[in-house]
Amino acid sequence: MSGYFGIGVEGVSKPANVGALLRTAHAFGAAFAFTVDAQTDAVGFRAADTSDAVKNLPFYGWPSPEAMELPRGCQVVGIELMDDAIDLPSFRHPRRAAYVLGSERGALSPAMLARCDFVCSIPTRFSINLSLAGALVMYDRLISLERFAARPLMPGGPVKPLPPHVHGNPVLRNRRKS
Repeated sequence: MSGYFGIGVEGVSKPANVGALLRTAHAFGAAFAFTVDAQTDAVGFRAADTSDAVKNLPFYGWPSPEAMELPRGCQVVGIELMDDAIDLPSFRHPRRAAYVLGSERGALSPAMLARCDFVCSIPTRFSINLSLAGALVMYDRLISLERFAARPLMPGGPVKPLPPHVHGNPVLRNRRKS
């Protein structure tokens, strides 16, 4: 798959939640991780981050949404329970994305929502744990953008292997006129 993603949280206060999120981000192949206006530091993350993601991924700690410096073309996707948010199963993930979740006891700030290109919600009956929400977003990204064999029609049915990818002819995007 082409593209990349980063994931982070705004206003977090529980270091174990960030540690679990970072470990999961590392497992799912995140390009970077971050916090915004965190009420904790990276030292506390280690208890739940057994993969030592802070040493293996670029990690950013920004003081505010306005201070976030993301790569050019990276779209910010807020994860928040909001009436007008896009349900995650219906969302098309950007190729270059930075996912941001709200704190354990609150929502994304108005300043962060203003930074978001999209806001998605996980269709649950109530709010779920921060690191679990992040894992669901990363899993949804994986299954929607990667290439996997089709699911069988019957439970436990045989799985047909994925046919090999066939490369087509080159696509010339910038044709110069002679």
